[in-house]
Amino acid sequence: GKKSLRQKAVDELKHYYNGFHLLWTDTKVAARMVWRLLHGQVLTRRERRRLLRTCADLFRLVPFLVFVIVPFMEFLLPVFLKLFPEMLPSTFETESKREEKLKKKLNAKLEIAKFLRETIAEMAKRNKADTG
Repeated sequence: GKKSLRQKAVDELKHYYNGFHLLWTDTKVAARMVWRLLHGQVLTRRERRRLLRTCADLFRLVPFLVFVIVPFMEFLLPVFLKLFPEMLPSTFETESKREEKLKKKLNAKLEIAKFLRETIAEMAKRNKADTG
């Protein structure tokens, strides 16, 4: 059903709280990884990707904080997210946005697979014609 304005505001505040909490946790883990790197240890591929994602999130946080701090600027956030879809740190993404990104990636992979399949079939026909 429809949510009241108060419930929407509470949900939005919970969303921001959870996003900042996750970002703080990721930052602590990334700091430990940097410490390990500085002491000569090697990171796994998964750890390296997490470190890169966290660093990117911290850089994205600066423009995002402007929207959170300046009064009534959060009303412009949807407009800026349409213009710059990757502006939001990954810890603030909603489940629907995450699913939408996965669907786009899957469609792109399917298109590439279809193109490669057609290319291989065409090459097989050419080779068959050349040898036959």
